[in-house]
Amino acid sequence: MTTTVDRPAGIDRFDTPLYTVAEAARYLDVPTSTLATWARGYRRRPLGRQEVIGDPVLATSPDAPRGTPSVPFVGLAEGMVLAALRRSGVPLQRIRPALTRLEEEFGIRHALASKQLYSDGAEVLYDYGRRDPGSDGARAVDDLVVVRNGQRVFNTVVESYLSRITFSADGYASLVRLPAYELADVVVDPTRGFGQPIFAEGGARLDDALAMFRAGEPLESVAAEFGVTRDHLEDAVRVATRLAA
Repeated sequence: MTTTVDRPAGIDRFDTPLYTVAEAARYLDVPTSTLATWARGYRRRPLGRQEVIGDPVLATSPDAPRGTPSVPFVGLAEGMVLAALRRSGVPLQRIRPALTRLEEEFGIRHALASKQLYSDGAEVLYDYGRRDPGSDGARAVDDLVVVRNGQRVFNTVVESYLSRITFSADGYASLVRLPAYELADVVVDPTRGFGQPIFAEGGARLDDALAMFRAGEPLESVAAEFGVTRDHLEDAVRVATRLAA
């Protein structure tokens, strides 16, 4: 399900590996172990019980050596939505059947990175939950979908994350606003900075600004150099310090 719409030469939003698992986890503000499970799947052997296998749920380059970029931009966008589902308190084993239903209903791959999730996903999941009550997928729906003004919509946590995704003409994510920041508007856009996080205001690479600050330059100098307001830069430093702790 690839397309040439809005795609710069050399970067495919669906296939070009841009981020390591650790980088994607940091950008999405989730534990690396959690994102690794989403990206690589898992195999568990509970004592005295049958082995449990979970397939990956993010777009990745499975043959990439560990520690090298393996997550494409669309995988990062999918991870953004999974982070919202996780923060809603829904365990992955309940999310998986709901995701399968979405992809079957929409007839597309990468439903989590699709505008159809934003526009029609709550209605699809609500109907699915009513048809199969008591299943893991239906229990997930009960946590994710609410009725508001007579319409089925996602809960406020999921809505807030979906609102951070911009979709292009092909119906798939083309820009993500990262969730960890309170003031700074830090975005990931595969058409700019080779998909690395940048400040929406001015377009400076986040890592470049942080590197200058870590080298000992005062906040005022870094902000002036990269065209970022001091309070936004302070917010970025706060997040970077917390994530590094």
